[in-house]
Amino acid sequence: MTDLHGVFPYLVSPVDEAGRVKSDVLGRLAGDLIAAGVHGLTPLGSTGEFAYLNNEQRTTIVRATIEASAGRVPVVAGVASTVTADAVAQARQYAKLGADGILAILESYFPLADAQVEAYFRAIADAVEVPVVLYTNPQFQRSDLSLDVIARLAEHPRIRYIKDASTNTGRLLSIINRCPRLKVFSASAHIPAAVMLIGGVGWMAGPACVVPRQSVRLYQLCRAGNWPQAMELQRALWRINEIFARFNLAACIKAALQLQGYDVGDPIAPQRALGADERRAVAAALDGVDAIPV
Repeated sequence: MTDLHGVFPYLVSPVDEAGRVKSDVLGRLAGDLIAAGVHGLTPLGSTGEFAYLNNEQRTTIVRATIEASAGRVPVVAGVASTVTADAVAQARQYAKLGADGILAILESYFPLADAQVEAYFRAIADAVEVPVVLYTNPQFQRSDLSLDVIARLAEHPRIRYIKDASTNTGRLLSIINRCPRLKVFSASAHIPAAVMLIGGVGWMAGPACVVPRQSVRLYQLCRAGNWPQAMELQRALWRINEIFARFNLAACIKAALQLQGYDVGDPIAPQRALGADERRAVAAALDGVDAIPV
């Protein structure tokens, strides 16, 4: 199986007002990110607005990303649904298209018990032959993965990674201690260098879309154990996370990419685009990061 590690930007989903996916824009962004040195691409993460897309749009986005990658870096496609059968169908479809891994997300309306949460993720992993990344984001989910569920799922031969987007770094260390087979990716809610220090293997996050070279350099410094330089760069990059935490994440990333010349469009309704003052705040943060030597 493909070994996943390093910087995986959560790609935006460029969609026009008629709902058509801008595959050319997505392809250009993916190609530029690969040229900047990222280690993989993740379509249909939170920044990809998966909750606002239909299955046809999702499939188009995954296909466009795989075609743009052309085997140069692994593509880990997000799978999300409130229905287990639908999630399984998505996972099989994306694997058939050539995805190198699946990022498994649970959407829920009614709360679920641990047994149902576990069964959902296990069904996805049973359906494919590629590695599966568990994705848990307690801020937005009615039903989270408990440590006991994570430990049981970690015994599955294809569930090999987790991206925990809680703000609890201690929980990440508990996962690492309890599940030695399970490799941990940082989220933008965490400080990536700190996650790398406790044993993480990289990060999957939207901000890497707009600061890919700096993100790759931070990863390289962490892997080399050069913690003083890594933390110097991390402190500077954290300004980006602070800005994005103030506003809607997808709107921020799309606004930043527009400022960088990518016609990615606005966030999908009913989300709103950033206002003029908010865009100026994003532009100022980008200017500060662009000045960082890498």
